[in-house]
Amino acid sequence: MTKLSLFLGCIVPNRYPGIEKATKICLDRLGFDLAELSGASCCPAPGVFKSFDKASWLALAARNVVLSEEMGREVLTICNGCYASLEDANLELKGNPDLKKETNEYLKEIGLEFKGNTEVRHIIELLYKDPGPEKLKALVTTPLDLKVALHYGCHLIKPSAERKLGDTESPVFFDELVEATGAKSVDYTDKMMCCGAGGGVRSGHVRESLEMLEHKLACIREAEVDCIVNACPFCHLQFDRGQLAVNEEFGTDYSIPVLHYSQLLGLALGASPDELGIEQNAVQNLEFLAKIYEISAGLR
Repeated sequence: MTKLSLFLGCIVPNRYPGIEKATKICLDRLGFDLAELSGASCCPAPGVFKSFDKASWLALAARNVVLSEEMGREVLTICNGCYASLEDANLELKGNPDLKKETNEYLKEIGLEFKGNTEVRHIIELLYKDPGPEKLKALVTTPLDLKVALHYGCHLIKPSAERKLGDTESPVFFDELVEATGAKSVDYTDKMMCCGAGGGVRSGHVRESLEMLEHKLACIREAEVDCIVNACPFCHLQFDRGQLAVNEEFGTDYSIPVLHYSQLLGLALGASPDELGIEQNAVQNLEFLAKIYEISAGLR
């Protein structure tokens, strides 16, 4: 079994610790060898930091990878943005000796060296390859009678040449993992559209960010699903707390529950909603909470 170090990123420990706990519960029940990545920093965020100062971005990202190299473990990310930053830096440094040498000059100042002998994984990419949807389905103890609006997010599937996870316009790998839990992944209009958070849009262009989110939410509500499922805490933040901002800005009344995939999978593996931190979300849909508590208790 692959040895992993858990890279938490920024949003999970600061906003959604339930996602961290859900991840640990799932990987423990699936038999993965998981350890904390002690001393890690921000990835740093690829959409902004890399655009302004590539050398510093590479040095910071490489430092995080080196911490895992020294543990003899592969880096596990639970965020699309963290995955993009660490995976892209790791691949770029492995493929460019001059860049690797330049980055190691920075790392030398803190007693570290990037060797390029480990991999960066995303939890969705990892689970899709090992154990895979069919084996995962066989491990489910609590099949979920839920209709799900799945949000892939941008950095999980692009750049496609590096991700190697199939068709970027109509991907299916994440849908297969959702349906392994017993849930139904429901198609909806503009499913592959950005949530409106990334690339500094949420911070620098608030109105435009909320307009993009409102369009997504309208399409999702039309699909009549139980919840939204994502695999990125930043997308999670946008869909969760962003719903409240959309309601305030546009006078809407959205109340669509939001789960990280680790929380959905945790329910299917027999963990309770309390254990998985689902009630930490800003959006609290009582009908949905009652339903998942009933599923967890075997009443549905």
